[in-house]
Amino acid sequence: MSDGGGRFITIEGIEGAGKSSNLEYARGLLEGMGKQVLVTREPGGTPLGEEIRGLLLGHRHTGMAQEAELLLMFAARAEHLARKIRPALDAGTWVLCDRFTDASYAYQGGGRGIEWQRINTLEKWLQGEFRPDLTLLLDLPVALGLERAGTRSAPDRFERETEQFFTQVRNGYLKLAKREPERIRIIDAARPLPEVQEQIRAAIQSSVA
Repeated sequence: MSDGGGRFITIEGIEGAGKSSNLEYARGLLEGMGKQVLVTREPGGTPLGEEIRGLLLGHRHTGMAQEAELLLMFAARAEHLARKIRPALDAGTWVLCDRFTDASYAYQGGGRGIEWQRINTLEKWLQGEFRPDLTLLLDLPVALGLERAGTRSAPDRFERETEQFFTQVRNGYLKLAKREPERIRIIDAARPLPEVQEQIRAAIQSSVA
């Protein structure tokens, strides 16, 4: 959270949870409330971050070490925070981000099995006490998410992982939500889209409006 008046909202979830469409819905909702909104994503969000995103999601380095994957995520995040997120918040802009550090706990921690304490050490070093004001966790059964994701474009390096991997990722997200129920709001993304968006509207209005 920034003292500049902006608020930081993140959207998380496994593949096929509907992050992209619901991110746009949240943007429209906030703009309708008169907020200036910046939409961004992780990994990415800056020129350097987008180059790192290409390394992480592409298929040139399929045997990437787990530790390298995690450190690349945080390298992109460091640039993202310094060049885009913090300046926007300090200027009073509300920032909507497709994934943030919770994804590192879920994917590299839950999915890859890296100890959460190691991720926490990187988080504290990079962010200090900085955390999202609100996180919308779009949750749905793994099989349904993968079915939805399968109708999209060719899968990236993460999307090619097994159902077991994504089950561990989902469990990681739910573990985080149990730890921080005030910040992380679980959205039932298996419901029809209008119902999902009503949940999002209620969560935003009750938390940071």
